[in-house]
Amino acid sequence: MPVLHTIRRLGVLLLVAAALHTAAAATPAAADEPGWTAEPAAGTAAARPGGARPYFYLSGPAGTVLEDRLALANTTDQERTVTLRGADAYNTADGALAVRPARESTAAGAWISFGAGATVKIPPRTRAVVPFTVTVPPASPPGDHPAAVVATEAGHEVGVRVHLRVSGPTLAALTVEDVAVRGKGAAAVVAYTLVNRGNVALTPELALHAEGLFGEVPGRGARALPVELLPGQRVELTEPWPGAPVLDRVRIGLTVTAPGGARATADASAWFVPWGIAARTGLGLLVLGGTTLAALLLVRTRRTGRDQPDGAAPTAGPATPAPEHELTGASR
Repeated sequence: MPVLHTIRRLGVLLLVAAALHTAAAATPAAADEPGWTAEPAAGTAAARPGGARPYFYLSGPAGTVLEDRLALANTTDQERTVTLRGADAYNTADGALAVRPARESTAAGAWISFGAGATVKIPPRTRAVVPFTVTVPPASPPGDHPAAVVATEAGHEVGVRVHLRVSGPTLAALTVEDVAVRGKGAAAVVAYTLVNRGNVALTPELALHAEGLFGEVPGRGARALPVELLPGQRVELTEPWPGAPVLDRVRIGLTVTAPGGARATADASAWFVPWGIAARTGLGLLVLGGTTLAALLLVRTRRTGRDQPDGAAPTAGPATPAPEHELTGASR
């Protein structure tokens, strides 16, 4: 089973992958402190103060060859041998960013090449800068093509995000699907699916509106979702809804927007019934109904007994007719 490599967002977008768990470092360091780091070499593109870059950003027309450099730093007293490769980036089902294994990277990850520098030996306390190229195929469609540069050594993997955009028209579009309410009360959540129908990565915002039989129900104002939705990807998310009613039938509406003019809406309905109270109420009504019926029968029986005069003999019923005899012609 392929190992997923999860991207962490630490003020900047870094793709950090590990064989067993993800890194928690505050810098673009390797997973589980392997003794070396990988990050974009200092440059002018997307640079922060000091020249450091949190990720690679490359753009150009289809058919072009783009170049950049990866910096590897060995912070230990022993030599390190690091293997480099490109990888496709994608969204996991819950919205996290991940990279595919080498054998499954057939899109933008396969366009990245380190040539003869795919395996690098780094002496102790040394920093190495390794160039690489991104060869964009001539027939590549315009838009974003998510990828990453992955460095591996002794079971440790570090990924650095590559924002790659092919020149041409861009489209920001998405849909909201499969809206449903789960749970109740303060623990209620709204589950839904987001699908990126365009060709650029989206950072969506979500607003929740609700209307019940008894009037408007508290929803949630627009807020940024903790997900970057890549082109062609779908993610399944949940939105906390602490304002869910206790007893009502509610129509829930979701509105999702993203930069570039992307906007989508979807709705669903849900019943909120406190079943414990309903069950006790139903049992009480059943007992009350049974008691009322018994009382009515008792009253009717007593009234029937009082309809007979005191001391009067019971009224005889209708006389039974005498049996008819067959005529035989014989005298009696």
